[in-house]
Amino acid sequence: QVQLVESGGGLVRPGGSLRLSCEASESIESLFAMYWYRQLPGQQRDFVASILRYGGINVADTVKGRVSISRDSAKNAVHLQRNNLKSEDTGVYYCYAVRIITGRKDYWGHGTQVTGSS
Repeated sequence: QVQLVESGGGLVRPGGSLRLSCEASESIESLFAMYWYRQLPGQQRDFVASILRYGGINVADTVKGRVSISRDSAKNAVHLQRNNLKSEDTGVYYCYAVRIITGRKDYWGHGTQVTGSS
């Protein structure tokens, strides 16, 4: 069972930046892919960005140019850098991981809240 713990959320002003981190309870080298999703109350979780074990990166069109994702194998972590934040970037950010060893298993973290301020 892989545990994912997100951190780095908080109150951010428009145009500001923050760095979200997702730390895994085991080596991220065992995880095929790691993702970040964002969710607003009453809505589905929306894809933000993903990074594969071998480095392939995908970013949602709605945030391209304002988001970067990276892996830190030494810390078993994946980071999401968010720049030029807008009010619509508010929400709970979740980390999601897929492990494929003997069959596929999916894991979710509990989320970290990002709130935009005026």
